[in-house]
Amino acid sequence: MPEKQPPTSRLVAVIDNASETLGRAAAWLSFVLVLVVGVIVVLRYGFQLGSIALQESVMYINGALFVLGAGYTLKAQGHVRVDVFYSRFSLRGRAVVDSLGASLFLLPASFFIAWISWDYVSVAWRIREGSPEASGLPFVYLLKTLIIVLPVLLAVQGVSELTKSLRVVFGSSSSSRRPARPGRPSRAENEAENDPENDAVNEAESRA
Repeated sequence: MPEKQPPTSRLVAVIDNASETLGRAAAWLSFVLVLVVGVIVVLRYGFQLGSIALQESVMYINGALFVLGAGYTLKAQGHVRVDVFYSRFSLRGRAVVDSLGASLFLLPASFFIAWISWDYVSVAWRIREGSPEASGLPFVYLLKTLIIVLPVLLAVQGVSELTKSLRVVFGSSSSSRRPARPGRPSRAENEAENDPENDAVNEAESRA
């Protein structure tokens, strides 16, 4: 009978899969963005035509691409970080840093951004705010909604990252490794393989 996964494992799997799916879907927006910008350039310089709605759509697509890919980027450890001491820490030491960063900075900041932006976004929805230009897009209220979507996605993925880090801190590092890309070991697997603490454990087990 297969071992039953704890609720936290199922929660992490659901969040990671959702972020993966959403991030890969949002990646197609970059292709759409290139097409739209290309059309704008061709119309303007080839046919002397311009469209305010088409130009404003670039802002919508770029905003959606940035926001919807934020959770996936966090999952893939792709956000910019300043590394002075982090790379020198053991796997558990890095997990402690990640846990503190998520609990003291990421989650509180995400909740604060969502809270402080709520009235701003709700007013836009109440008046169904549109473009100040007569021929612009009438969906500014949807664009402003992304301000709240961003911290929500980061907070949800932050819960997953915090859970995985706590597993490493309390000794369940094997269950917290992220799946590797096809043909490439994951970052966590590389760290675990090169970690001196794991080498010492493996050596002790082999002697036993």
